[in-house]
Amino acid sequence: MLEFFIAKRYLRVRHKLNFITVISLLSTLGITIGVAALVIVLAVFNGFGSVVTSILVSFDPHLRIGLQEQRTESNIKFIENKLAANKSIDTFYPFVEGKTILIGKRNYEIANLKGIGAGKGINDWGVATKIISGSFDIYSDSINNKIVLGLPLALRLSVRIGDTLTITSAKHIESAITRMSIPRSVRFIITGIFESNNRDYDLSYIFTSLNSGKKLFGNNLDGYEVRLSNFDQAEQVKTQISNQLFNQEVSVLSWYDLHKDLYDIMLLERWIAYLLLSLIIAVAAFNIFASLTMTVMEKKRDIGILKTLGMNNKSIVKIFTLEGILTGVLGTTFGLIIGIGVCLLQIYYNFYPLDPSKYIISALPVELRFVDIIAIASVSLVLSFTAAIYPAKRAAKTQILESIKYE
Repeated sequence: MLEFFIAKRYLRVRHKLNFITVISLLSTLGITIGVAALVIVLAVFNGFGSVVTSILVSFDPHLRIGLQEQRTESNIKFIENKLAANKSIDTFYPFVEGKTILIGKRNYEIANLKGIGAGKGINDWGVATKIISGSFDIYSDSINNKIVLGLPLALRLSVRIGDTLTITSAKHIESAITRMSIPRSVRFIITGIFESNNRDYDLSYIFTSLNSGKKLFGNNLDGYEVRLSNFDQAEQVKTQISNQLFNQEVSVLSWYDLHKDLYDIMLLERWIAYLLLSLIIAVAAFNIFASLTMTVMEKKRDIGILKTLGMNNKSIVKIFTLEGILTGVLGTTFGLIIGIGVCLLQIYYNFYPLDPSKYIISALPVELRFVDIIAIASVSLVLSFTAAIYPAKRAAKTQILESIKYE
């Protein structure tokens, strides 16, 4: 292909360093830096996103089904039968939840108490796997009411395993004030202390059995929490359950919906980083535009000779367009090699460690995704192609007589 051969010849470094050569080198270097920076930054965002997801999914249910009104026994049975029949669901259990006031010996705290029913594998995930003191022993004794709470909450209340807390429902306090009655309170024995690596959970949630929760909040179920065999199918199963329970007036939320604000912020940050770092590639593309424009002026005689030999305007456009694209391909290739190389070094050798005593991870998390690499390379090549269009068309407009009349 003649056009490709000529474009490659023009792109080679000249014997003497001149202004056009410097700009061409800066264009390639700019694209290399921009692409490498994008690959590394997006890989770090992916890594932190995966860490956050793994923490949330290991503690939260994959789906939460909220009951919006009081249910009859037949309604409850219908919902449970539909959940049991779904092959994607690993386990599910009912729960009650509400805002409570925890009264210790010296002070008090406000927290959400959740009463959870026993389900298959309940001890294999969630709060049961985060116990650091005591045990997740909330079902074994029908006489005593037992709870587990987070370490920061235990420290604030100055309590430990075996101590007793008096817990009052905030809703019952409100109704007691209006009715001039004594609010319902229940005494709980602390059987376990957990630490989930999420301070909001550790400070805000306490857990007990479903029966103990009903003693405090009443017999009305708030809903069901569902664990799936594969949490990546959460949206698909959510749609299935919503369709099956359409007439039951329930709300179905996935693990993503439960933390949608957090993921929206993370997505916004990711897009902002992508756009800002893309400006580096855009500046490099502008340098391609400048270098090609000056190359067209420098090669004006060559263009005239090529036209004299019979080369048409389409081929002239193709020559200089290919030159811009080749600059983009070189910069993009080097950038991808550098970016992917740095990420692989971090993945396998952890050359940027983190202090485990301050962070929940031991090294900067990095995760490469093929889709990101394709998107970065595409943007780089598209900008390079766009920058080459005008100089290429300008080259095609060169008049033969004007370009070679002094030769």
